[in-house]
Amino acid sequence: MRIIFMGSPAFSVPTLDALVAAGHEVVAVYCQPPRRAGRGKQERPTPVHARALALGLPVHCPKTLRDSAAQEVFAALKADVAIVIAYGLILPQAILDAPRLGCLNIHASLLPRWRGAAPIHRAIMAGDAETGVCIMQMEAGLDTGPVFARKALAIAPNATTGSVHDALAALGADLLTQVLPQLPMLATPQPTTGVTYAHKIEKSEAAIDWTRPAVEVDRQIRGLSPFPGAWTQVGAERVKLLTSTVAPGSGRPGEVIGRPLTVACGTGAVAVGQAQRAGRAAQSVDELQRGFAIALGQILGQAGGDRID
Repeated sequence: MRIIFMGSPAFSVPTLDALVAAGHEVVAVYCQPPRRAGRGKQERPTPVHARALALGLPVHCPKTLRDSAAQEVFAALKADVAIVIAYGLILPQAILDAPRLGCLNIHASLLPRWRGAAPIHRAIMAGDAETGVCIMQMEAGLDTGPVFARKALAIAPNATTGSVHDALAALGADLLTQVLPQLPMLATPQPTTGVTYAHKIEKSEAAIDWTRPAVEVDRQIRGLSPFPGAWTQVGAERVKLLTSTVAPGSGRPGEVIGRPLTVACGTGAVAVGQAQRAGRAAQSVDELQRGFAIALGQILGQAGGDRID
């Protein structure tokens, strides 16, 4: 098939690789323009952009697809289908209609649950037992199109957004390669019940409130790991907590009640597995404690980190 691939982040890369490996003709790759990042503020291409260049594929980085010139370039590619995965731009109707078979989207949830921007984060933070991927025919609504195929994935008790992200990226790539040879095929309309929206993660959601139940704090830590990272104040520093499990114990909310780092919540406690100080790599809490001691009785989540004596 003649395919236009549209994606930007690392989540999209396995599908691009799978399409090339399956022998499809990827006539163009569309992704977000490079952005300045890092200490030197150098322009960095997105992961899809970098991978497309390595594969020798032509790359387009328009700032918008709403103007007629961009739409004419897109239509002139005469694609059979466009594959869209976390591209980052709204597709106007002229773009949706241009490929012979329209535009297909790989969405990281079991639609209609968690339509929108952050389906993996929201599934873990809500305590869902499973998530999955859907191959969907795109239409004007937000993730409202009919579904060609879906595949479920159980969410392990210790799963993070990072681990589920990687599993779903591979699952979506495999499912798409099964769907493409069957096109054109009938798609099933999404149910009208069970619709939820995975709104974008706001910075304010990353601060840990230790007065909440341990099960909610644990989901927050794992759901925001590795990015943006749930954080708490440890003395004068903000420290991101990246993995955790619910643990027995009680104490004042935010109190360190066990080694290497078990923290009391409103009810119950969480044992932290990995953490990250600002400007440093993620590390186990055992490693963290070697150069950054956190005392028993210390209260996390407040600037002073006062101990209870």
